[in-house]
Amino acid sequence: MASKRDFKKAIQAACGSIAGECIFAQTVQEDKQEQWDDVIIEAAKLQQEALKRVNAHFGDKVKSYGNRKEYNKARRAFFKQNEKSLAEFFRGQLDQIVARMNELMPGKKA
Repeated sequence: MASKRDFKKAIQAACGSIAGECIFAQTVQEDKQEQWDDVIIEAAKLQQEALKRVNAHFGDKVKSYGNRKEYNKARRAFFKQNEKSLAEFFRGQLDQIVARMNELMPGKKA
């Protein structure tokens, strides 16, 4: 399992790259600047939501389990599931943003 720090850095890098590409595209397509701004805002919202989801907290205490081994097992399962759901959420949202970017690109044939 990767650390929270690594997840946060990857999320920020991906969303930052999307915003950079949108800013570049704005300079080429001055007539669609407002639409590109909307995509940048979507990327920022995605980053904010994904970073919030990284900070999930395992609320159980060791006392609520039979022993430390059971607690550690449940804790690992919780974080593994959280990592999986975060990855699915992020990929899904990222695919939607990229699809919207592709629609705005010049030379797109309908």
